[in-house]
Amino acid sequence: MFPGVLYALLAGFLGAVASSSAKLSLGTDYLKGVCETGLRTWGEQRRFTQHNDTSACDWLHIPLRLLCGGLLFTCNAVMWTFLAKALRSSCSSTRTTVTTTASNFISSAFLGQLIFGETHVALWWVGISLTLSGLLVLHHTSPNLTQSHDSKRE
Repeated sequence: MFPGVLYALLAGFLGAVASSSAKLSLGTDYLKGVCETGLRTWGEQRRFTQHNDTSACDWLHIPLRLLCGGLLFTCNAVMWTFLAKALRSSCSSTRTTVTTTASNFISSAFLGQLIFGETHVALWWVGISLTLSGLLVLHHTSPNLTQSHDSKRE
């Protein structure tokens, strides 16, 4: 059971990385702004500065976008592999799905904060808390009880 949970958590994390990569590769000049800020910061640390350092960002953001696009496809492929392994290793596809979804939501929140500086309102955190509570309930219920309850109905 434990490898299935680990695979599901990794699948959720990789899904969040893939969506962040898509936002970076298709977003509106975010990478260009990061490049310009990085070059300005790096230029201040050097003893001599040139005023045309940021012109490199006019072309550098294109390979960075392509790199993020490649990361998107790679993370999606590995995510589907881990999800398939999680489904094979787990006794319940519901547990795997809920675990992957919860991992994806939490990872998306942290990656959004780390990369894009996003903040979430309290209602979003209440929803995540309810999702995690449901996940804990699903993980602590015994599959034998649900199977014996279903056999009594017949």
